[in-house]
Amino acid sequence: MAPAFRNPSPARRGQPAAPAADSTQAFSLRLFGAGLASAELMTCYLGLELGLYEALRRTGPATAARVAKESGLDARMVREWLEQQTCAGVLTVDAPGAQPETRRFTLPSAHAEALLDADSPNWIAPLVVMPIGGMAAVLPQLVDAYRDRRGLPYAAYGEALRGGQAGLNRGVFEHHLPGWISRHLPDIDARLRVPGSSIADVACGSGLSTLALARMFPDAEVHGVDLDEASIRDAEANLAGADPAEGLSDRVRFRTGDAGEAGGAESAGHTLVCVFDALHDMSAPVDVLRACRRLMAPGGAVLLMEPSVGERFTPAAPDSERFHYAVSVLHCLPVGMSRTPSAATGTVMRPDTVRGYAAEAGLDTRVIDVGHPFHRLYRLTARP
Repeated sequence: MAPAFRNPSPARRGQPAAPAADSTQAFSLRLFGAGLASAELMTCYLGLELGLYEALRRTGPATAARVAKESGLDARMVREWLEQQTCAGVLTVDAPGAQPETRRFTLPSAHAEALLDADSPNWIAPLVVMPIGGMAAVLPQLVDAYRDRRGLPYAAYGEALRGGQAGLNRGVFEHHLPGWISRHLPDIDARLRVPGSSIADVACGSGLSTLALARMFPDAEVHGVDLDEASIRDAEANLAGADPAEGLSDRVRFRTGDAGEAGGAESAGHTLVCVFDALHDMSAPVDVLRACRRLMAPGGAVLLMEPSVGERFTPAAPDSERFHYAVSVLHCLPVGMSRTPSAATGTVMRPDTVRGYAAEAGLDTRVIDVGHPFHRLYRLTARP
């Protein structure tokens, strides 16, 4: 049902206008825009999941019947999707005034890169998959979790969330992380280029960060650990799918385990211990940082990558912080509260919070602003 947006009634002569009506209408229009964007994001999700974008890239300009045949779908349903995507500005069309069956639709190359090329720094498809396939799918469970004052475990969000989260960070690990480490941790970078060095990747998820670290430092062994069994299966599959010529299987190991319980004497001695985009999700972040401290070799470092958020709360937050808050409400805070006791941190983990957790774990903190709109680094070192 379409929203009943109307122009506000004019004020009667001698009476002041009603600013509340204007404010209400403006807010309604804003939510209409958000609803439109959400609905269009869902149609993009369909295009990815059904292989329609891939079909369009293969065919070039094509009719609905051609795209339907290429993707194995119904021509009428495909035509509706093609027309919708054109109105949304995702596709273009030749001769829009032609008969519906003869119109040819095109996926522009720039849009194809953003939607389909995982190696591109502009790949945005994970941001379609993660909220629609992962977060929206658990909304009924999330409603119950909020009402019951409990969290929701990471595993409840399923494959779409895991894949979307990994995909969002893939470009960071492949295109930015090597330069960040060499520029901001030059001493660690040098030590990791010596044979026999090692890295621990705590909360490694699908292993993309672990594999990126192994490619950065071909003389180092890299050990990935994660509590989630499905994520470790994904990580092992990603390792198995790597080019054998890289020799990663000789230097990369994955295991399922609780990061807060890691770090026994037998596994200590890592030059670098990494926790990427994960500490804020953890129920017991201080315990995890204590474990990371035990994992470090003398003179080593813990490297955190966490959301780049402001030093303090402000209603005039930038879009990046609005994104982090939304993800926190829908995913990170419920996940962090799924185990008790919980620090209940949430995605918007500000620098002072990191400093506090680190100090409690016996670590000093150096905040590293890498100029990225979504991420910042923290270098943690053991206190004497």
